[in-house]
Amino acid sequence: MRMRELEEKTGVDREVIRILLRKGLLPEPQRTSRNQAEYDDTHVRAVRVVRELQKGSRLTLDQIKELLDGNRVDGGAGAVTYHHLEELLAIRFGLDNTRLVPLAAISDRNPCAEHDAKAFQAMGMVDLVTEGDEPRLSLTDARLVEIWAQIRELGFVEEAGFPPENIAFYRKAAEDVAAREAEVFLQGSAGRISEEKAAAMLQGALPLMLDFFGLLRLKAFMRNIHEAVDPSAEAP
Repeated sequence: MRMRELEEKTGVDREVIRILLRKGLLPEPQRTSRNQAEYDDTHVRAVRVVRELQKGSRLTLDQIKELLDGNRVDGGAGAVTYHHLEELLAIRFGLDNTRLVPLAAISDRNPCAEHDAKAFQAMGMVDLVTEGDEPRLSLTDARLVEIWAQIRELGFVEEAGFPPENIAFYRKAAEDVAAREAEVFLQGSAGRISEEKAAAMLQGALPLMLDFFGLLRLKAFMRNIHEAVDPSAEAP
């Protein structure tokens, strides 16, 4: 497709698309001549993902670029944001697997990064990949390690009785919840809505579902703490 059709399919002006190309946020098109280029559905997907990161995660183009380059994995972006970033990387480089962040880059900011990454790998929570004799993590896995570093700063350290292994149960809990969510969604949507509509629903609902589940966890956690401290009192 030509630029005009790409504009129509994405609703994004060509000047904005050219900015995305210059910043390396889109895969390079096939150049048919000096002034002509051919685009395809991967460019449509990439533009939409960038716009979702801008709109849903309120990231600037420069912030998106920093995150993609692994220079800012300790930001306040949510889980869905990192999913979009990995999708964008896969599109941009035409890969099944996304670009990996060097563990050394995280260790510069977090001295315990290597220790924590290996502990999480042993628990099946992250995948450490050796690339060029250097251990690396996906953006999402790097963010998990960074989050644990922030938890450490609050005092949850080995010396106080809080090694990373304490949260090994999270993996099983997350997989059980995700499997049930997928089952419920597929049962509810089968034969009733199109794939495009289903994708749009999930794109908007996933951040809300994470917040919803997080609040339910918070309520249950506080109830358990309250009952442990004062078993005779009624839960608030």
